[in-house]
Amino acid sequence: MIVLLKFFLAHLIGDFLLQSRSWVKAKEEKKLGAWQLYFHCFLHGLLVLLFMWDWQFWKWALLIACVHFVIDSIKILTQNESNRRTLFFIDQLLHAVSIYLIWLWYEGKYFPFFIFTDESFLFLITTILFLTRPVSFAIKIFISKWTPHTGKIDEGSLQSAGKYIGILERLLVFVFIITNHWEAIGFLLAAKSVFRFGDLKEAKDRKLTEYILIGTLVSFGIAIITGIIYQSLLNNV
Repeated sequence: MIVLLKFFLAHLIGDFLLQSRSWVKAKEEKKLGAWQLYFHCFLHGLLVLLFMWDWQFWKWALLIACVHFVIDSIKILTQNESNRRTLFFIDQLLHAVSIYLIWLWYEGKYFPFFIFTDESFLFLITTILFLTRPVSFAIKIFISKWTPHTGKIDEGSLQSAGKYIGILERLLVFVFIITNHWEAIGFLLAAKSVFRFGDLKEAKDRKLTEYILIGTLVSFGIAIITGIIYQSLLNNV
């Protein structure tokens, strides 16, 4: 495990601490013609060697540097203004997966495909996914008949912010329940109420207040019920 940690530490330092904004911009503009791309990947391999402090490890360091080069090259060749944010997360996910797979190869292990046949793991993933967009869509449909036609709901709000806030709060509530920290749910609800109080006070719209309250209580309620059901069924899975 210490080797895997060193791999990830080298990646974090190489990708975020030793890569300046000017390097990133140069790679985006010159693509494969940017020397910064090649030196950046070289640094990743060098960092792995330094952390391992074993020059016989050069083949694995070279493999990590080459895989990093392939992933970064695909990213800069396909990146544009519309997909920049999405590609950032995909890029980091691919780096993490590749590092993990190289570590498995180094250790002489195989990818644990059993996680896809483990009932407890699949049950957890299914529950988490249920609490994201499916519940958001269900809540939207449920409270749609009470939607105020005042135009104040989206006024001055970030695009889709309410949806993502709802998803995050449900996931947090679920985590609090399965880790037996029910008191944290109260703090979360209180914190959201504090932030919302100013907006609702300025809006001076009773219907808007009731609409937001219904949505919040339904969201928290579904997360709580889901957490309770998950805990009760987990022992039977």
